Amino acid sequence: MTLTPAEADKILADNFAPWVLDLGLTVVETGGLHAVLRLPWTGRLAREGGALSGQALMAAADTATVIAVSAARGGFVPMTTVQQSTAFQRAVTGADVLVDARISKLGRRMAFADITMTAHGADEPAARASTVYALLG
Repeated sequence: MTLTPAEADKILADNFAPWVLDLGLTVVETGGLHAVLRLPWTGRLAREGGALSGQALMAAADTATVIAVSAARGGFVPMTTVQQSTAFQRAVTGADVLVDARISKLGRRMAFADITMTAHGADEPAARASTVYALLG
């Protein structure tokens, strides 16, 4: 049984560091092997030149993976990032970002995901990431 977006938002509130919560991420959608989060645009996350910082996008991708794994498992379990690789394709300015995490393999001890980050209203992704997680519980 997958999580509802409200249940996934509670996982965010209960399990993430305050600085991650400061990103303002909300869960838009959950499914059997995916989760979509919204990273709201704010000038506080912009780097010089006005584009959204890569660090914010990477943190959003990492967080979305935890929610996608939790949705796939039907609840939160302790886990940790083993690897994350991110490719930035275009700048995001003045727009929220939809962070779509898709689980490509879910085992008993490891999870693999592909994440696409797209500015709201854009046709092409701003960034893509892949993550590997160790499941601890």
